[in-house]
Amino acid sequence: MSVVQTVNTTMVITYWNIWRVIVEYEQKGEKRAEYGAETLKEISKELIKEFWKGFSVQNLERMRTFYKTYSISETLSPKSIKSSTLSRKLGKRQTVSAEFILSRSHYVFLMRLEEKERVFYEIESTKNNRSLRELKRQFNSALYERIALSKNTADTISTYHEPQNPIDIIKDPYVLEFLGLKENTTYSESDIEQAIINRIEHFLLELGKGFAFIGRQERFTFDEKHFFVDLVFYNRLLKCFVIIDLKIWELKHQDIGQMQMYVHYYDRFVKTDEENKTIGIILCKDKNETLVEITLPENSNIFASKYQLYLPTKEELKKQLESI
Repeated sequence: MSVVQTVNTTMVITYWNIWRVIVEYEQKGEKRAEYGAETLKEISKELIKEFWKGFSVQNLERMRTFYKTYSISETLSPKSIKSSTLSRKLGKRQTVSAEFILSRSHYVFLMRLEEKERVFYEIESTKNNRSLRELKRQFNSALYERIALSKNTADTISTYHEPQNPIDIIKDPYVLEFLGLKENTTYSESDIEQAIINRIEHFLLELGKGFAFIGRQERFTFDEKHFFVDLVFYNRLLKCFVIIDLKIWELKHQDIGQMQMYVHYYDRFVKTDEENKTIGIILCKDKNETLVEITLPENSNIFASKYQLYLPTKEELKKQLESI
């Protein structure tokens, strides 16, 4: 653990523990009426006098919200963390039974979300070591709603885990706002591909956990004919190749047939016996769900997902979720 992370963790634990002490000892363990502004001012003065200036009324209000949000009833990993500073104030040794891994800034952002969505983004950020900037991007791109829609379930938390099957890594739609392409301007598939390469780190963030970039326009040949796969990735968690084909128009059945050929080639001539079957993703401007369902066999490793060049409206996605 780095020095910065250690300091952040200590600060978060301190914030949580301070309000626990106030609740347990000032309120005798009963969460009765909220502290009024004047009472918080008095507590702030006392703490600043005895400790440091970080105990402003505003900070105390944040600490209170943080404690109420992340109470013992929350699904946090149990861990006994000694709090020597607060122990001296209490005159005895105390511990807090919660583990906080993210930074204080992460929790300040997460506290304003509803419980299920907050828990989802906390898990996502913790497992993937997201910076605050990355966390905000995932939230602004409505990752919570998109994963729920992709899996056709409103229970996003229980379905968001380490990927076990191809469907676990699929999103629909994918949000490519970081490419900087305007929705109503003319662009080619090559333009999208080049923009993705230029911002490959952002694209990997959108793809999800476990992806490594292999190459672009990967060529394979048979019967003296050359074929080119737009983008090739490898997912180390699923232990398989993931090939992506870009389409700037509405998906056609010929596009699905082309992807089937690509996937079959990789399965037969590229992957090893120890690796799992190749996953194919067609990123298209639009698609007909019935066409996709009829063209693809059941339990296929090929998926068709729409892409968006702008951040989706969370309200619109929530309405779609309500219909599930």
